[in-house]
Amino acid sequence: MATSAQWLAGARPRTLPAAIVPVAVGTGVAAAYGGVIWWRALTALFVALALQVGVNYANDYSDGVRGTDKARVGPMRLVGSGVASPRSVLVAAMLCFLAAAVAGLALVVATRAWWLLLVGALAIAAAWFYTGGSRPYGYRALGEVSVFVFFGLVAVVGTAYVQLERLPWTAVVAAIPPGLLACALLVVNNLRDIHTDEAAGKRTMAVVLGDLRTRVLYTTCLLVPFAAALVLVPWRPFAALAVLAIPLALAPVRAVRTGAVGPDLITTLRQTGHLQLAFGALFAAGLAL
Repeated sequence: MATSAQWLAGARPRTLPAAIVPVAVGTGVAAAYGGVIWWRALTALFVALALQVGVNYANDYSDGVRGTDKARVGPMRLVGSGVASPRSVLVAAMLCFLAAAVAGLALVVATRAWWLLLVGALAIAAAWFYTGGSRPYGYRALGEVSVFVFFGLVAVVGTAYVQLERLPWTAVVAAIPPGLLACALLVVNNLRDIHTDEAAGKRTMAVVLGDLRTRVLYTTCLLVPFAAALVLVPWRPFAALAVLAIPLALAPVRAVRTGAVGPDLITTLRQTGHLQLAFGALFAAGLAL
């Protein structure tokens, strides 16, 4: 039976910045228009975190029962390592999705934007079918697309909307950096597992692109957000604060560009998360000022 520490490891805490940052940025947009409602912001954060942990457990379950986690290099997987039963991990994933749905429903009721029910349903479906079902899209090089949409556009725009109850154009532009940084987390994770994924028949974007082009993609996902933030400077001058996070991009970019592999990319994954958090905090503050 898995310990609490193993369940925590299975939740993959290093990926949680992908949930935290877009909510912070969306709240920064809401602040720019004088419309922050803190309970709604915190509820949106809970939804994002529950979905992130849910998709991590669902991925653990689906990859575990398929046997694609047996030879992986990265952190322990609950099912693949045998410390937890597939059923218990599946239940954990479903409970996370249920918690996200209940919290999301509270936001729907508060805003009376019933169309958000469809958005929430699509988010949960995307979380499950990433590696679940008979034809998981994560095995067909579409993982990064989904991450950009749901942990970029949907999370930022949705967070801003539930507080403002309208959609400013700045929310759409501001969604680009968090989406790309979330993609960077997935890209470096898949770069680390490229050979084992290919052997298991898991055609991630990294497998399709190959090692060299995946490293270029990672660098692009890490650096373009700074340019995107500067696009907003004529309207939100302090958005330029995000540039202060550039030093944190140097080490992970250097590691990936110089051919880091295997366990070394676990460090790069952690550095990417740190960059994501720092960028998100600075960008959100800059948008709010």
